[in-house]
Amino acid sequence: MKILMTTDCVGGVWTYAMELCAALEPHRVEVVLATMGPLPHEDQVAQVRRLPHVSLHVSEFKLEWMENPWTDVHAAGEWLIELEQQHKPHVIHLNGYAHGSLPWRAPVAMVGHSCVLSWWQAVNHTVAPSDWNRYREAIHRGLHSADIIVAPTCAMMKCLQRYYGPLSETRVIDNARDPTLFRVSPKDPLIMTVGRLWDSAKNVAALEQVAPKVPWTVAIAGEDGSTAKEELANVQRLGRLSTDRVANWLSRASIYALPARYEPFGLSVLEAALSGCALVLGDIPSLRENWDGAAEFVSPEDPEELEETLLWLIEDQDRRDMLARLAHRRAKRFSPQRMAREYLAAYDQIIERHNSKAILATATSNESTADHTCAF
Repeated sequence: MKILMTTDCVGGVWTYAMELCAALEPHRVEVVLATMGPLPHEDQVAQVRRLPHVSLHVSEFKLEWMENPWTDVHAAGEWLIELEQQHKPHVIHLNGYAHGSLPWRAPVAMVGHSCVLSWWQAVNHTVAPSDWNRYREAIHRGLHSADIIVAPTCAMMKCLQRYYGPLSETRVIDNARDPTLFRVSPKDPLIMTVGRLWDSAKNVAALEQVAPKVPWTVAIAGEDGSTAKEELANVQRLGRLSTDRVANWLSRASIYALPARYEPFGLSVLEAALSGCALVLGDIPSLRENWDGAAEFVSPEDPEELEETLLWLIEDQDRRDMLARLAHRRAKRFSPQRMAREYLAAYDQIIERHNSKAILATATSNESTADHTCAF
């Protein structure tokens, strides 16, 4: 099987795409990987080079959620159609929405990792303004053009149904991480978080606010370093890290804190769980869905609750160790092998349906031609 897969290089979508590509290799799947948005970093290019069944095609077209993207979105669509004509994939796997309505020849699997409308509601507690109407229309059109829609959690699928539905052909397929990339090591008095820190949905500001009030260092990894400009006591800003360096830091961290307002899946949480961290998470549906019973949950809008929970876990090593064990056990559910099997089943489903429609269309056309001939 050959797949044309789109991705960006900004955040979790890249990690997800690399994990899925690697998990598909034993199934003899060839992947044509097309990137949009900022160009990949050197370590990201190196990741692809380690996957002989993946060919990388890069561009700098704006992504659909960026400012004034539509000229670029159109140009990216023409580029993607050229890639399809060149490589003739069996499936188009879109990790975005706007290009779902292109005149694809192959069937389309579309994955909803997040969306601006649900992000806006979670972060601002109100509906997105009319400035986003064109985005809303493009995403609605793309979703309703896809042959199947996948989301990483039921919570994210409910968001897609709420803002763009009703959607009929849907599946929930968990994201995954290779557990061999992470390790459980003796822990330091360290609290950590990872993510796109300019994204207020991650709510890093709450962690920075409480950092001076806890006795352990708070390490923050991610692009832009911090939501705050000034230096803060107990805060160590790490910047953007490679996967190996993230794994090293997580192996040392006793607590992983992500008081998120919006997190459709949470790959960094899974990485922390695989590293034996106790989890302190925002009390939102998606994180509850994945980690209920294996984490402490706090209101994203209550820094005092976050502070109290962190202080409690710092003092209570038994509770901390128990949470780490529970999270590590839960993390084993999110298997790359399982993810690959479920995506292959989705691909097979839409290929079969697509082929059946093609056969039916050919038969109908032949019948119409025969009827027309007989009429004369």
